[in-house]
Amino acid sequence: MDKNSVHKPNVIGAGEAGHAIPVDLDKNSVYETNSFYWDTQGNDFLGAIVLPLYGQYVSEEKCRLFGDVSGKKMLEIGCGNGQSLQYQGERHASELWAVDISEMQIEKASRHLKTCGLSAKFICSPMEEECGIPADYFDFVYSIYAIGWTTDLEGTFGRIASYLKKDGVFIFSWSHPIHKCVAAENDSLVFKKNYFDECCYSFSLDKGELTLSDRKLSTYVNALAKAGFVIEEMIEESDEEIIQSWGDNSDFASKARMLPVTFVIKARKL
Repeated sequence: MDKNSVHKPNVIGAGEAGHAIPVDLDKNSVYETNSFYWDTQGNDFLGAIVLPLYGQYVSEEKCRLFGDVSGKKMLEIGCGNGQSLQYQGERHASELWAVDISEMQIEKASRHLKTCGLSAKFICSPMEEECGIPADYFDFVYSIYAIGWTTDLEGTFGRIASYLKKDGVFIFSWSHPIHKCVAAENDSLVFKKNYFDECCYSFSLDKGELTLSDRKLSTYVNALAKAGFVIEEMIEESDEEIIQSWGDNSDFASKARMLPVTFVIKARKL
């Protein structure tokens, strides 16, 4: 696989403002639309949104948000193809659990872990719904570019808090909301979308359709506080060493030097 396919910046959920159609937020319709996409069109390899990468130009190997996970029980929200589960398993986590809305992605993840000599407990469900995940059980819950797909952010964070032990850690990444509003145009950065607009919208990708809601950064912070988390660390700056090591001279890399394209939050359950 060539480097451009692995590190391509136009990952799902991370695109700039484009052709999107506002829609009413009906969670069952959203579940159906998004699970169908991931079952039929979802990428086999998600590039810069699997650990050790949190997103474009942000890496766990530099940030060290997890630390030593040996012997820890870990739950991933939105496991995709299993690459991030592999990363945790190879660092000797004692238990791997995962929830994903797509049966096909879970099948891919299960096959992938098996080839790596690893295994996980998989649950196919929207992250917002009760699905049999044990309470007060996990040391870590994490999500790499998946939390933003929820139809109910406060409800999802509340469920995640219930899964964690006291003092357990929740780490997640997503496309930075300011990145979604600004596009490169004629050697300039131009606002193309209202930052404060949190509407639900649909868009086309790879001959499929997806539904997504953008949210302000304060919306994530306030939802964490309401769920009983305290934020320990937030990262939003691109790593210049990663940009240089990839030899990335793209317009996207230039933009990433000027404004955040990914944010990562580490929070602890009180």
